Amino acid sequence: MEIRYASHPNEVKKFETTRLREEFLIETLFVPDELQLVYSHVDRFITGGVIPLANAIKLEADPKEMGAAYFLERREIGIINVGAVGSITVDGILHEMKPKDCLYIGLGVQEVIFASVDAAAPARFYFNSTPAHHAYPTVKVEIENATPVHLGSPASSNERTIYKYIHTAGVKSCQLVLGLTILKPNNMWNTMPCHTHNRRSEVYFYFDMPADGVVFHLMGEPEETRHLVVRNEQAIISPSWSIHSGVGTSNYTFIWGMAGENQIFDDMDAVAMQTLK
Repeated sequence: MEIRYASHPNEVKKFETTRLREEFLIETLFVPDELQLVYSHVDRFITGGVIPLANAIKLEADPKEMGAAYFLERREIGIINVGAVGSITVDGILHEMKPKDCLYIGLGVQEVIFASVDAAAPARFYFNSTPAHHAYPTVKVEIENATPVHLGSPASSNERTIYKYIHTAGVKSCQLVLGLTILKPNNMWNTMPCHTHNRRSEVYFYFDMPADGVVFHLMGEPEETRHLVVRNEQAIISPSWSIHSGVGTSNYTFIWGMAGENQIFDDMDAVAMQTLK
């Protein structure tokens, strides 16, 4: 498990590209038959990924870093399949996971096992986990049953659909909020005009990008912005004080996960375009 520490915005102003990437960019989340985990001190977020091939992979705690007997002893988790068909077995109960299906698993579940139906076309499970204080039931949500919100327009190059999975009017959780956003073809911008939300942090995971495609992810305080070049299946840790927006060389899809003081999706502080620097 890799550990990332929190950074003060005054410090981040002085970071050069390499340091910015080391602090905020998660470059590798998928290694065949290995569980990849990044533990951030920002809201105690764990971001991870796994590609099970011939063998099933168990979600296991790092006893030294987590101080837990099993992964969900004090946590909850939201998982989205960004690959081919697979399955997740939760304390002996199997859940088939098609592309873009989401599975929420609550506090106290002791065994979570990831598997692919076909090793030649494996599932790719991306997940966010946060601390929990109450046990909510395991719930699977297929993308067609998620709560869609259509936003943007071709004129501003940001026509997109937001699919909410884990939120106050959907799957119940202690603090995790999770969903994904799909940009329509010929649209490149997300979350612009931008915002901050000092009451919770966020992790962005970009995927469905071509091999030669990139997203320029914007971060930093509104009057002191920076950018990170993000490639397919890479993630950004976005602290609460930072904007989180991006523009790609083509359309793309991204998963957003949030955690913090509240779960109200619309609780955000808008940033006027004239303020950005």
